[in-house]
Amino acid sequence: MAGVQPTGHGATIYSVAELAGVSIASVSRVLQGSTAVSDRTREKVLAAVEQLNYVPLGAARSLAVRHHEAHGLVLPELTGPYYAELLLGFETRAAEYGQSVVLLLAQGKKDLARAVRQLATRVDGLAMLGSASIPDSVVMSLHGSKPVVLIAGDEHPGVEAIGAENVHSAEQLVAHLFRHGRSRLLFVGDPDVAPDVRDRYHGFVRAHEAASLTPAEPARIAFQEADGTAFADRVLAGELTADALVCANDELALSIMHRLQDCGVDVPGDVAVVGWDDVMTARYVRPGLTTVRQPVHELGALAADRLHQRVSGAPAREDLQVLPTTVVIRESCGCGAPPSEKPAARHTRSPRSHTHTSPPVRTTRTTPSPAPQGKRDQP
Repeated sequence: MAGVQPTGHGATIYSVAELAGVSIASVSRVLQGSTAVSDRTREKVLAAVEQLNYVPLGAARSLAVRHHEAHGLVLPELTGPYYAELLLGFETRAAEYGQSVVLLLAQGKKDLARAVRQLATRVDGLAMLGSASIPDSVVMSLHGSKPVVLIAGDEHPGVEAIGAENVHSAEQLVAHLFRHGRSRLLFVGDPDVAPDVRDRYHGFVRAHEAASLTPAEPARIAFQEADGTAFADRVLAGELTADALVCANDELALSIMHRLQDCGVDVPGDVAVVGWDDVMTARYVRPGLTTVRQPVHELGALAADRLHQRVSGAPAREDLQVLPTTVVIRESCGCGAPPSEKPAARHTRSPRSHTHTSPPVRTTRTTPSPAPQGKRDQP
C-alpha cells in the first residue's frame, strides 16, 4: 500500500483499517474480541496493529483528559512471595500518587501482546517484569505509545529499566561456600527464565573461574515448591551429586532442604543449601537459610516512582538503575552459631545472621524513599 504508515502516537484506527484493507467496523470488532469476523480478517487486523504499534484510545473521558489515573503492572504470575511483595511495593507507592493499579498476569494468556495492548487503553503507563513469559517483543510493542518501565529485565532503547544487583552477590555467595571447603557446587534453577536469574548464574560461573574451577551446567528446573521437592528426589536417588546447592530462589532452597532432611540427609553436614531473596521463613527454619536479600518491595516502589515521573512528562532514563543486594549468612552453608547464640533449650535457638552488602554493578544506584518491609521471594 502506498505511503508511510504512522506508528505509535500517530497510528489511528483509520490507519489500521487502511493497512489491513478492511473496514473500520471490522477493526473495532477485532479489538473488542468479537467472534463476528473471519479468522483471515482477524489475522490481517492484528498484523496491522502489530506493525503500527497501535494502541486504541479508551473511554471518552480518557480521550478528553488523556489520563486514566491508573498504572498497569504486568507480571508472569502471582505464585510465591516475590510477586506479592513486588505488587505490594508498586501498589503502595502508586496509591501515594493517587493512582490505581490494573494487574495483568501473563500466565494462561494465549495472546499476551493483544492483552497488553488492551491494558494500555485503560492505563497511563505500564511496568513489566523481565521474564521469558513476557517476551521483549511485547515490551517493545508499546514503545512510543505508552510510558513503559521494565523491572529486572534487560535494557532496551527508549524503555526505562530498573533492577537489583545479582552478579556480585552470587560471586560472594559461591566464594563463601568455597571457603567452607565445598568444591562440587550445583546451580539450581533455569537461567533462561529471567535476566536476573541468568545474572545469578553468571556470578556462579565467575566465582568458579576465580577459583580456577570448572562450573557445572545449571540444573534447569522451574522455581516453585513442587519443583524443588522433585529435584531433591533426584539427588536422593543419586542422579545428581553435589556438596553444595546454590538455589535461584528461596522457595526452591527451602523445599529442597526440607525434603533432604526428611530423608535423613544432614544439611549442611552432607550438603550445603543456599537460596536467594531472604523470605521471612529463611530465618526461622533449622538450619537458618543462608541467602541473598534483595529489596523486592523497594523495587516495586521504584517502578511506581519512575512510571509516575514518565507519565508526568519526564524522559526515560538511559542508564539501568540498580538497587544493591545483601548476602545473609546463616547456618545452611556450614556456618555454626557462636556459643553466645546457643540457648539451653533447642526450641528457642535463633539462627545466626550476618550480612555483607554487595555494591551495584552498573553506573547508577537509586534508592526509593522508605517503604514498608515484608516477605521476599523470586524470580
